[in-house]
Amino acid sequence: MSRPEILFPLFSDLETLPGIGPKTAQNLAALHIEKPRDLLFHLPHSVIDRRPVTTVRGADLPATLTVEVTVTRHRIASRKGAPHRIFVEDAETTLQIIYFNVSGRFLENLLPVGQKRVVSGKVELFDGEANMVHPDHVVAPADVAEIPVYEPVYPLTAGVTQKVLTKGAVGALSRVPELPEWADAELVKREEWPTTTEALEAAHHPENLGDVGPFAKARQRLAYDELLAHQLTLALARAQDRRATGRETRGDGRLRQRILDDLPFAPTGAQTRAIAEIAEDMARPQRMNRLLQGDVGAGKTLVAFLALLVAAEAGGQGVMMAPTEILARQHMESLGPMAEQAGVRLELLTGRDKGADRTAKLRALANGDIQILVGTHAVFQKDVVFRDLRLAIVDEQHRFGVRQRLLLGEKGAAADVLVMTATPIPRSLALAQYGDMEVSILDEKPPGRTPIQTATVPTARMDDVVAKLRAAVEEGKQAYWVCPLVEESESVDMTAAEERFKRLRATLGEGVVGLVHGQMPPAEKDAAMARFVSGETSVLVATTVIEVGVNVPNATIMVIERAESFGLAQLHQLRGRVGRGSLASTCLLIYQAPLSESGERRLRIMRETEDGFRIAEEDLAIRGAGDMIGTAQSGLPRFRVANLESQSALMAKAQSDARKLLHDDPALESPRGQAARVLLWFMEQDRAIRLISVG
Repeated sequence: MSRPEILFPLFSDLETLPGIGPKTAQNLAALHIEKPRDLLFHLPHSVIDRRPVTTVRGADLPATLTVEVTVTRHRIASRKGAPHRIFVEDAETTLQIIYFNVSGRFLENLLPVGQKRVVSGKVELFDGEANMVHPDHVVAPADVAEIPVYEPVYPLTAGVTQKVLTKGAVGALSRVPELPEWADAELVKREEWPTTTEALEAAHHPENLGDVGPFAKARQRLAYDELLAHQLTLALARAQDRRATGRETRGDGRLRQRILDDLPFAPTGAQTRAIAEIAEDMARPQRMNRLLQGDVGAGKTLVAFLALLVAAEAGGQGVMMAPTEILARQHMESLGPMAEQAGVRLELLTGRDKGADRTAKLRALANGDIQILVGTHAVFQKDVVFRDLRLAIVDEQHRFGVRQRLLLGEKGAAADVLVMTATPIPRSLALAQYGDMEVSILDEKPPGRTPIQTATVPTARMDDVVAKLRAAVEEGKQAYWVCPLVEESESVDMTAAEERFKRLRATLGEGVVGLVHGQMPPAEKDAAMARFVSGETSVLVATTVIEVGVNVPNATIMVIERAESFGLAQLHQLRGRVGRGSLASTCLLIYQAPLSESGERRLRIMRETEDGFRIAEEDLAIRGAGDMIGTAQSGLPRFRVANLESQSALMAKAQSDARKLLHDDPALESPRGQAARVLLWFMEQDRAIRLISVG
């Protein structure tokens, strides 16, 4: 399939547009503008009102004004660098037009004495006199139409002026064909949206500030088109996944029942629902591709283990992968007792397994003697072979790329995939990032978890914090002390952690304080963690390596130094390391005054709520989508018009529309389906086009 002919003019060279030469084209690349189509989606961020006024008198200055004037005299610059002043009168008052370093002869021709001219530019008061320095426009009254009444202001880059961009955009707009309607007619009518062609025209010709905001009808329409194309792509990928044959994995429930009978409390409603959704997916002939999203401490481990038991009940195997060795060992520890209770064989495989030990594990895995394997990315190695892999669970999705997910799937003929994340993701981002997956959400805390008291303390009161810590340690309590994030540099972070470790050790005594940071050899890191887990050390000084998954129920105090340097999601993850037992827990956020506005807002939210989903929505509002998950490695698309922070409802709408369209017309052959194909080409979703042709 090739691009529809009506779109050809929009995908030609930039240099075919008026006013754009090779140099400008090269400069525009910095704005991700490489063809006429890209200019269409490079929208103005503000607008200048250039409606003519009769006089500058009484105007609220400084202001951009357009006024007809009569030129009375010139005062030519007397020396280099001095201003050239042109005295003019409008209908009611006088003003001066000022130029620097422009030839006097040129200015006398531009603004001849005794003639009328229309000038437009910024007017300011200087020594009680109205001045316009270097007007943006100077034309004869007969040519006043050349000055735009409302002038769009575009984001620029070095070597590109407003004039050039405006001219290029007008050229690109003149090439927009009559596009077919791909949106649902009812929706367009209900929202009172223009067609895409009208929306592009309106978005580039704003008449007030409202027209450049995300809620302007034209912008909403274009954002919807972008989101619809994106969601169609994900829905096509999902449909293809579903066609990829999986295997029906049905358990009889006997192993799961042993675990459930042994639990000290009943699973939460959310856990029960998630387990049912996963088991139902595994029983289908298509491959499962599901995201299990849970807040800190919502009990994902239990859900994951019960899912692995479904595979074991069916006579197959399951694997659970963690991004780090510490986490893999921890999964091993938390799953061990349950595996024993269920009577299944569970083993750990990491890069540290060597020699005969490793060979024996691999043999047992290939024979099917090991039913559940826990590991790091070491399970990707060529010689790791399963007898019958049915389910792969990937923990902490953001550390694993899509490529690894696929590699893992290749280990088992059509193994089902369950991705777990402990980072609550706002709905709009979940749809943008995981729109091709089904989602199960754990939004309830299991019983027996105590709320965490969160308090903020200025650095000036550091001594009080240390004294409190000392008293707690004497009572047998355990604490984490997380050091600040310094310039995102592991070595500088390490120095900060080592300094704090030395100081606390001097105050609390030898052997009481442990240290872990990213630069330590893995064996040392594990040993330090083990001493803390066993209670041998009472305080663990750490960089953010402990952010995810570390589980020490006896630790009840979390101190986060320079808390204002952390993002909300990270603070929430770190706080989740305490409050895991039945003892009351505290989180102290130490900050350096004065706080920035966003720093203050983050710490306030942390005091107000423990709800990870609310925290994630707030984080998105403060930081924006790209920052929140680091667009480059997240697979999050770059939207030019759509704004995930303010348009999450639009994203949800686009997802349901895309899924419905494909449900009614899987091959996109109806008139609306054909229009949707044009949309996919227009929005450069070529990947999706290939999926239709494969289908």
